Amino acid sequence: MIPATDFVRASALHGLAEFAASQNLRAQDLIKEVGLPDDVLEHPESLVPYRKFAALLALGTQRSGNPLFSMRFGLHQGVSSLGPLLYLIRNAGSVGVAINELSHYFHLHASVAQIRLEVEGDHALFHYDSADVKDVVSHRLTVELVVGAAMQLMRTLLGSRWQPRALMLRAAPLCDPQAYTRLIGLTPQFNAPCNAWLFDAKLLDTPLSSGDQELHRVIQHHLDALDQMSVQELPAYVRQLLRNLLPSGRTTIEQIAGYMDLNHRTLQRYLAEEGTSFKALLDETRQSMAQRYLGDSTINLTQLASMLGYSELSAFSRAFQRWFGCSPRAWRTQQHPTGKSRQRLRAHQQRRRLS
Repeated sequence: MIPATDFVRASALHGLAEFAASQNLRAQDLIKEVGLPDDVLEHPESLVPYRKFAALLALGTQRSGNPLFSMRFGLHQGVSSLGPLLYLIRNAGSVGVAINELSHYFHLHASVAQIRLEVEGDHALFHYDSADVKDVVSHRLTVELVVGAAMQLMRTLLGSRWQPRALMLRAAPLCDPQAYTRLIGLTPQFNAPCNAWLFDAKLLDTPLSSGDQELHRVIQHHLDALDQMSVQELPAYVRQLLRNLLPSGRTTIEQIAGYMDLNHRTLQRYLAEEGTSFKALLDETRQSMAQRYLGDSTINLTQLASMLGYSELSAFSRAFQRWFGCSPRAWRTQQHPTGKSRQRLRAHQQRRRLS
């Protein structure tokens, strides 16, 4: 089972390409340097190691020279980074119900974090924090990103009625406090006991006119199912990494574990708990990729063997024979028979029927 404090959804990187460009950076440079898959932005439901996500924010902050890079990124993302959670809260009955449901399911978006709503008399506090974080600086940047996104969420739910009384941050300011004021319209209370937006508790009763209760039930059912499935996601994540990395050369469990910030023995143990192994996933991924390339392209078989991580064509051919009971060349001919090859195929099939 994946450690609960290690991963966030790739949807947490929503809008990175546009935002990085606004900071004179290239998203792909940041992604590559912190060791995330090249196509991570194309798979918002996939899992991303929290430490790599935080490292990307730190790198963006450093390269841009903008100490408020993370908070600006959160404001830029707004609610779009929440994936299916957005549809749930938009169809809740009221603002208070929306925030409580976001709190209940937020671990599906970022298992490292916790969101909660607290009411103290006339005040409501929208809290954010995470546990067991060793890198204080990188964690601080994720806090500021979530704070920015939370502000946009409340604007989405409440419109002009969103007038927060305070923003509390546990840490000291990253730059001149006036820079925060210009960005979010108020000066945060730094070195506070918590990370939270403070606002009028009466706003929690605000009904959401766009709410569709039937749609809300459907989405809630989907999220409950996703919650049950979350412990089974590790094999799928490993397959995704294998598909991304195999074309660049031979891929080992040490490389895959490195991308996931895990020791390779730990990864093997987690896979065993899910009833599989790295070797089995590698074999399944190679089989699937071989079928796709042979069916959709005219790629040279030697090149394909290399793309799948085989040092020799003969090794690939033996594996293919084991998978499909024929050679790669024969399989391709069966998929796209023409001319004499079609005649040979029909003769072969007739001989098999007669025998």
